[in-house]
Amino acid sequence: MNYRHAYHAGNIGDVLKHTVLARLIVYFQRKEKPFRMLDTHAGIGQYDLTSEETLKTGEWQQGIARVLEADMPDRVAALLQPWLGAVRDMNPGNELATYPGSPVLARWLMRRSDRLTLTELHPEDFRTLSERFAGDFQVKTIHLDGWLAMGSFLPPKEKRGFVLIDPAFEVTDEFERMTVSVLKAWKKWAGGTYALWYPLKDARAIKAMHDAFAAAGVRDLLSLELKAGKSGPDTRMLGSGMTLINPPFTLADEMRTLLPWFGDVLRQGPGSGWEVTQLIGE
Repeated sequence: MNYRHAYHAGNIGDVLKHTVLARLIVYFQRKEKPFRMLDTHAGIGQYDLTSEETLKTGEWQQGIARVLEADMPDRVAALLQPWLGAVRDMNPGNELATYPGSPVLARWLMRRSDRLTLTELHPEDFRTLSERFAGDFQVKTIHLDGWLAMGSFLPPKEKRGFVLIDPAFEVTDEFERMTVSVLKAWKKWAGGTYALWYPLKDARAIKAMHDAFAAAGVRDLLSLELKAGKSGPDTRMLGSGMTLINPPFTLADEMRTLLPWFGDVLRQGPGSGWEVTQLIGE
């Protein structure tokens, strides 16, 4: 598996990830007190959909492009407005040419008092990321392994916020790394919200991660899945999931509204579907 962001911008995985990201920010802004978001694998922040990387896969055409072209019920449109409003504002013409990654989307939605910490290990990607946010006092960019970042920057001084974790899955033990790192962070900051993204290609690894969280005593664990079709270890990615520790109490119901609609709009074949599962209660 290899999920370097530039090759997959705007695909079905980003549809799930960025919908959840936007809903998290909306929730944390319900209170005036500022919050901090830590993005552990930030990438370059924004993506040119006409670039060589994105044209090579064209995955955005089966993701964000389908979403923007579809008819939306009013409730769906209202819930997606924070995310899709940002995408539309960045593409003022009729052509979808650029797509905001998690850092740019988060920055677009943040208030003046909110803060964003971005870590990225890939040297070229970090250079692009740091140049993009140069001079922005609300954003800190750090050239660092995302797994180390959670040990270094949590809990945040704001004492409110969340961590977005979406590694590239370039190594076979990425789920193990994610599990170990998240549990270390959770033990330091048990009240924080953690949002973990992953491709739905290794069901055993996902279950092992959930079992490890349960064994460690983690409470309030929510699982989300969105599948355009059936995918496995030897196929292209047609679905992704997210596990959230301490999700907003509003999120599960919001996703029960959105995921069925996404499932219809993004379906590519047999095996499509969605799930919202409260794995562990509060």
